Amino acid sequence: MSIRDIITVPSDTLKKISTPIEKVGVNEKKLARDLLETMYKSNGIGLAAVQVGILKRILVIDVSSKDEKKKPMCFINPVIKSLSEDTSIYEEGCLSIPDTFIEIERPKICTVEYVDINGKIKNLDCDGLLSTCLQHEINHLDGKLIIDHLSKLKRDIIIKKISKNKKNPDRILV
Repeated sequence: MSIRDIITVPSDTLKKISTPIEKVGVNEKKLARDLLETMYKSNGIGLAAVQVGILKRILVIDVSSKDEKKKPMCFINPVIKSLSEDTSIYEEGCLSIPDTFIEIERPKICTVEYVDINGKIKNLDCDGLLSTCLQHEINHLDGKLIIDHLSKLKRDIIIKKISKNKKNPDRILV
């Protein structure tokens, strides 16, 4: 397992749509372990592969509290099948947008179909924090960020502030 660098705004990679995974093999299992290790090291509760520069539809989540035993979950090719009309509001942060928290209203309950780490298709009904976290991470796989819920002016201010504070800009060699 290894800790990966998390990409931060304004990287264009974060706006790209991730591609489905065709088969869960050794590389996907290693990626899931790396994502979990990176997420835990960064004190996050969710992390999508795109956030470490890999455009594959895989994400990890652990919404257990600090006092509880860790409950890591891996979702491959997740698809939201249903959303409730009832909503909830959480103050969301994002590992790709450091030191930024935004109140976001999302459907309170969602049903997600996904492939687990063993290649089995599953369905999961989620509510509360798990529902919010899953929606947030699936948004990442679709190239959407929490700052996309803000006005252009507020979004630009946040990106400018983060860019100014960045020590090492993201570089991509093509």
